[in-house]
Amino acid sequence: MKALMLCLLLLTSISVNAEVASWYNLDGRKTASGEVFHNSKFTAAHRTLRFGTRVKVTNLRNGESVVVTVNDRGPFHSSRALDLSKAAYDEIGNLNSGTMPVEYQVID
Repeated sequence: MKALMLCLLLLTSISVNAEVASWYNLDGRKTASGEVFHNSKFTAAHRTLRFGTRVKVTNLRNGESVVVTVNDRGPFHSSRALDLSKAAYDEIGNLNSGTMPVEYQVID
């Protein structure tokens, strides 16, 4: 019984969000965290998650996933939840599409 309760508690504490993601290019500029942005790294911007948070992002069109680290603030478009670096977006989607439906989950 205790094991069942623990499993239920763990399952209800996992938060998965279905939203829209885009990609952005600020190569060489400082992010809100103070880090220099690099297109080749798997990073993301989010409005409220703390810097350094690792997030698993899954493209809902093809099921492919990538793990990114939040190091910036944004996106500044109300319909989007995440801005991904070019490398992260390209890993799971098509850069020509501009946006994609995603599901994201904080992993630590």
